[in-house]
Amino acid sequence: MFKKKLTAGVMALSLCFSLGACGSASGNTTGSTSGSTGEATEAAGPVEGADADYAKVREKGKLVVGITDFEPMDYKDEAGNWIGFDADMATEFAHSLDVEVEFVEIDWDNKVLELNSGAIDCVWNGMTLTDEVTSAMDCSKAYCNNAQVVIVPADKADQYQTVESLKDLNFAVEAGSAGAAEAQNNGLKYTEVQSQAAALMEVKGGTSDAAIIDSLMAAAMVGEGTSYEDLTYTIGLNSEEYGVGFRKGSDLVPLLNKYFQVASTDGTLMNLAEKYGVQAAVIEQK
Repeated sequence: MFKKKLTAGVMALSLCFSLGACGSASGNTTGSTSGSTGEATEAAGPVEGADADYAKVREKGKLVVGITDFEPMDYKDEAGNWIGFDADMATEFAHSLDVEVEFVEIDWDNKVLELNSGAIDCVWNGMTLTDEVTSAMDCSKAYCNNAQVVIVPADKADQYQTVESLKDLNFAVEAGSAGAAEAQNNGLKYTEVQSQAAALMEVKGGTSDAAIIDSLMAAAMVGEGTSYEDLTYTIGLNSEEYGVGFRKGSDLVPLLNKYFQVASTDGTLMNLAEKYGVQAAVIEQK
């Protein structure tokens, strides 16, 4: 597993530079596309009370972070503790605010509802900065490069090296994700599932022909030395960037952007990135 993690950042960076210009087209789907199109939507206004989010976090003594199981960004160790590049960075940011961190698993398709209801303070989970996301949340500066990649059985990989070759496949994608958006943009047939991990299980079990997931996750979880040795990634469908989402008008956004600069200067950002093998994907903070 560690060997695979070390390639994650390199893979994401190379895909972002070389595969960002893939064609797109609208198409039919087999799953709901609510929250997953990535299309521009009317920007939401500030959420009432969001300008006092920092005071609320200090008052309750914790930063509540919405996540999903997404290695190498957020996942559990053998003791059941949340770790990963995003999880560790969220912990460090919380400590900079003199509070603790609490991680809450969310339904990714309901992330905006969870945020605006106050159930969580932010979404920090390898979140792609799509137009849809940035219209519904106030987001941090981008901190990581990524791409959406196609996952297929390894023994069939040579058959699926172009977007056109994917048209007859049935895909599994995480609901409300950038992967779902790319499936729709490229006119692919897909079914939405609860998580990217669930999408991988669909392909492994033969329920779906293929999946679309984040390149950082693919490099950590697919191929030799992983639980999905019989799967592999083929082509990239886009290039994208990750950011952290807060309620519209939240006063936590400038605090996180400032912390990113501090963590970049003192080495915390790169040290944690190297720990999880994503250093090549990290965006310099200025």
